[in-house]
Parts: sequence; C-alpha cells; structure tokens
Amino acid sequence: MDGTTRYPPRDRELHRRLVYGDESALGEAYDAYGALVRAVARRVTGSAAVADEVTQRVFIELWTCPYAFEPGHGSLRAWLSIRGHHGAVIRAREAEAERAAGGTEPEAAPESVEEARAALHTALTELPLPEREALHLACFAGRTYRQVAVELGIAEAAATARLRNALCGLADRLTEPPAGPGSPADEARDEC
Repeated sequence: MDGTTRYPPRDRELHRRLVYGDESALGEAYDAYGALVRAVARRVTGSAAVADEVTQRVFIELWTCPYAFEPGHGSLRAWLSIRGHHGAVIRAREAEAERAAGGTEPEAAPESVEEARAALHTALTELPLPEREALHLACFAGRTYRQVAVELGIAEAAATARLRNALCGLADRLTEPPAGPGSPADEARDEC
C-alpha cells in the first residue's frame, strides 16, 4: 500500500453506485457480505429467524440511507458487521425484556402498509424543520452528508448532527415509549 488508499476501491465504487440508486450494487454487497451479517446476528441472538430479520434490516438501511456508510472511515465489510451486531443486540435485548415482562406478546405490527406510511408521515412532520430538510436531502434525494451540508449552507458536522438527530427522533416517534429508566428501549435511545 502506498499510504494514499486506505480502503479497497471496491467499497468506494459500491458506495458511489448505491448513492446513485444502482440496485445491482446492493446485490453485489449482499452476495459479498450477507452471509457474514447473518452469521454475526445468529451468533448474538442464537436464532436463524432473527438473524435473517436483522440481515434484511441491515441491507435495507444500506439501500435507503447509503450515506450512512462512509468509505473513508472503514470498510463496507466492517460497517455491515457492526450494523448486524448492533441490530442483533437490540433484538436480543427486546426478547429478554419480553421474557422478563412475563412473556407478554410483542407489540403488534401495523395492520397495513397504509398505517405504517401514515405513522411515518406523522413522525416526519413532527421533526423540526432543519432536521426534516436534512433527512429529506439524504434519504429521499440521495445526497451524502457532505452534499447536505453544501446544499443547506452549513458545516459538515452540523449536517451529520441534524441527520443523526432526525433519525433518532424518528426512532423515538415510531417506537413504543420505554417502560421506564434502564429499559432496553431507553438504552437503545442512548446509543443514538
């Protein structure tokens, strides 16, 4: 290595293609790293079904918000492994909390896509305008956090903070309120 290229160009190329909505890039990433993410999630949860769910969520996140992965900060393999581990830990904590609560049934999923869409729309409208603008540019217009910063005329650190706050705000609004201090939902929110 000559010291100028920190990470494989393949990651940078995949990232560029993902940002521009190239579905084949997602397929390549899944083919290369799907088994790894599944294995990490299964090791944490001990469940093949939960590992499959976590893997699906990780790759949906990669597709819907490709700016979250930054090739200059590490490899795609490492990022996906970390996301898989993080998702599996959250699912394991949720399962443990359900068992501790006496085996209560998990929260029912929305009955329809329309209900989920309405809940997301409501949550989006409740975000402060600066966060909503940044999230729109990143997730719906496909901009990187750097492009968001340029378009909004703010510093890159401010753009990442707005995006992080927006995503955490959505997570708070779209999940059930925590049972109390120290609950898994409270701990997950602290990680945001």
